[in-house]
Amino acid sequence: MGGNSVDTTSGSSVLRPACPCEERFWRWTPARRESEAAPSMDTVKLLCSGYATSTLSTYSSGVAALHTFCDMRVPRVPELERAPLSESLLLEFIAACAGQYSGSTVANYVFGIEAWHNVHRVPWRIPKAVVSLALRAANNLAPPPNAPRPPVTIETMSAVLAHLDLSLPLDAAVWACMTTTYWSISRLGEFVLKSAAAVKEGHHVKRCDMDLDRCEDRNATTPLYVTTFFIPSTKSSKIKGETTQWAAQRGPCDPRAAMLNHLQINEPARDAHLFTYRNPKTRKLVPLTRAAFLTRVNTALAAGSHSPIKGHCLRIGGVLEWLLRGLSFEVVKVMGRWASDAFIVYLRKRSAVLAPYIQASPVFVPFTQMIAMPTRIR
Repeated sequence: MGGNSVDTTSGSSVLRPACPCEERFWRWTPARRESEAAPSMDTVKLLCSGYATSTLSTYSSGVAALHTFCDMRVPRVPELERAPLSESLLLEFIAACAGQYSGSTVANYVFGIEAWHNVHRVPWRIPKAVVSLALRAANNLAPPPNAPRPPVTIETMSAVLAHLDLSLPLDAAVWACMTTTYWSISRLGEFVLKSAAAVKEGHHVKRCDMDLDRCEDRNATTPLYVTTFFIPSTKSSKIKGETTQWAAQRGPCDPRAAMLNHLQINEPARDAHLFTYRNPKTRKLVPLTRAAFLTRVNTALAAGSHSPIKGHCLRIGGVLEWLLRGLSFEVVKVMGRWASDAFIVYLRKRSAVLAPYIQASPVFVPFTQMIAMPTRIR
């Protein structure tokens, strides 16, 4: 590692055993003097449960980066000086990160280190004003941002479909998952697992959590059918869960046709993960994982000479598709289950999205008089 950059790996030790990233927060413990009592592991786990698993994983990277920074210092920073962390050592750590990482990454590192102090009941004595100033400086010194993730479009999905065999269990599950995630503007992680061993009761969508072809307006001349999904645990609603939905669409990317095909091919049990499929090698029924999903999708894209995607590209694409169809920002915000206007960062093709709103005679005047655009756009 050259220069003043900070690696994000940390060697295994008694205080920091090798473990999954999200477990570091409670399994990695600060050194203490003999006179200092450590909180019970039950207390630490209780406090950790106040964070989403994804947040713990992100914050744990900051803790790992700090320990690596301390290990590489000459002389090496003693364990007892790493928690509670001094103001000067934190500022040196931020200085090493500044210019190497984005401002948001450095901020998450620092927030993670502070949270790690809190859950292990170690005093955090660094003034907020000092932290804010240092993080603002790190943001100003950040390297140029990476290019925005490209949105998945109908054309992208059609390119994937062209190289899938929907009679195969994996392909049927992948296609149903892809169309469901896209049209419902969901996070991919809400419909796939991190690993086949990561199944947690009450955390994942099961077959019984789907209500297929629910009629929402029986009095309408043409009944309105919607398929809903209850997601037991989400990033923003860990305990109560949230509901998302889609309706049938015209064309080959119809989520309803994809779902019916998946149900026919894979026949997931009512209490099984919704996108369970039969592994072609073991013949066992397994839940669809993120790795299996992305590997199959990107293999299909490569076969058609298309660039690979990442999971979040589906949510970005769903936002763009619905906005380009003329749905208001507020409706898309509700569909994507955003509590704030944070989804604005997902906007791609801003001129195309905003065009109907900024004409001399706006296309959506009657509708936007009832449902205004978000404050940040007005």
